[in-house]
Amino acid sequence: MKVSSGEMQALQVFRAQYFQLLDLVQMRWPEAQLLKRPDVQAWLFAEMFDRDSIQYPPPERYQMRVLKRVVSTIEQAIDNPEEDELSDDLMSSLSLLLGSNLPSESASAQTKSYVTYNFGNDRAVTLLESRAVISSSGTTGLRTWEAALHLGAYLASESGQQWVRGKRVLELGAGTGLLSILCTKHLQATKATATDGDEGVVDSIKTNLFLNGLDAQGSTDSIVLRWGWSWALEESLYYEGSNDQYDVVLGADVTYDKAVIPVLVSTLADLLQHQPSLQILIAATIRNEQTFEAFDVACRRNKLSVEDMDFAPPPGDDQNGPFYPTSTPIRIIQVSKTGDTDPFAVQ
Repeated sequence: MKVSSGEMQALQVFRAQYFQLLDLVQMRWPEAQLLKRPDVQAWLFAEMFDRDSIQYPPPERYQMRVLKRVVSTIEQAIDNPEEDELSDDLMSSLSLLLGSNLPSESASAQTKSYVTYNFGNDRAVTLLESRAVISSSGTTGLRTWEAALHLGAYLASESGQQWVRGKRVLELGAGTGLLSILCTKHLQATKATATDGDEGVVDSIKTNLFLNGLDAQGSTDSIVLRWGWSWALEESLYYEGSNDQYDVVLGADVTYDKAVIPVLVSTLADLLQHQPSLQILIAATIRNEQTFEAFDVACRRNKLSVEDMDFAPPPGDDQNGPFYPTSTPIRIIQVSKTGDTDPFAVQ
């Protein structure tokens, strides 16, 4: 029996959720009658569990949890053992995982893992990141947050691609470097520079560039950039003899802390002072209305206009990749220059 287009889509969504390391309760599981088919079991092994062919697999403890449920679902769906059987490849993979000396759940949470985000049409970005909210080093920049996924989904959409196609991109507070990598690897940006204020985070971005085959191309780089200092911009981005000029500035989840709003707005104002034609997109998860209001007020008092982009996140059940929660509002705004600035005006 041939797999229908609808069934294949269900399998591909399942695979994308698996490589993004979604919690099992959040995954959309294919029907049991589909999973038990021999051709589908062969597909599952080849596409998800064959350790000899999967280049960047999920952590073994996660593999085991997903595969145990897959095997259990298939076993329960088998009505006639003489007609239906469980794949030897899947059973062998599960046996190997069960026999492995796996780290504890708490240790796994602090260990970096391969996470692959899919933005449709086989546009995948693989990152080495920590799944902990705050890593052992004290930074939040070693994992990808939902605002970056939402902004990435917008840029990968038909209406959003115009922002970066053929453009030079500067990413602020880049964290894992997801947006910079997506732009140069899949969205035809001519250049992207991922910046962050933490040297350890910038080193991690270099690793992620390598994972996506961008380390030797010269189209994407990562540098340390600390907000709020004009000389830092001059030294890092506009140094003497540099021909670097950027067309677009991206930032995701950079407004999470009211304390950083003044230096963030100062940096945006300085960038626009150097290049008034810059287009700036900021994505923010609105966890605290007052914090985002402080950003909005600071922008307006610095003669920066703030305009919402019309791109609502799809409900979880309608997402085909990337996958991210939508219970907390996420906004994408365009910031533009309207006049002279007072960089540290917040109130």
